[in-house]
Amino acid sequence: MAQVEATTERIIAADPEAVFDALADYKDVRGKVLPGHFSEYEVREGGDGEGTLVHWKLQATSKRVRDCLLEVSEPTEGQLVEKDRNSSMVTTWTVTPAGEGKSKAVVSTVWNGAGGIGGFFERTFAPKGLGRIYDELLQNLATEVEK
Repeated sequence: MAQVEATTERIIAADPEAVFDALADYKDVRGKVLPGHFSEYEVREGGDGEGTLVHWKLQATSKRVRDCLLEVSEPTEGQLVEKDRNSSMVTTWTVTPAGEGKSKAVVSTVWNGAGGIGGFFERTFAPKGLGRIYDELLQNLATEVEK
């Protein structure tokens, strides 16, 4: 099994604290900025960063749906990590300053891919598809925090 990684980033015209706070707000903001690929969104514990347990289904393709139950941690300042209890998937969100009143938001997801020919297609196409989904999420986040 090879590790598969998808990374997307965006410059957002808002202070890093505002962007991070919005990302970490699973109770009010996160559900609003998720694109249509996400369904059954539910905060099960917490709701604000560290200690949150959140559930959603991610429909990556017409046939591929992941049932995700994510534990949220904040290992360092400006960083959120979502570890899926149902798989090897780990998503890391990092928000850093990018000039006066701007932030750079980076989202990176890694997981253990399948082997064989299925794994080849997963390593080839999944990062691009997930990148598009996260690009839409980051656009929605930017729209939310740039108000």
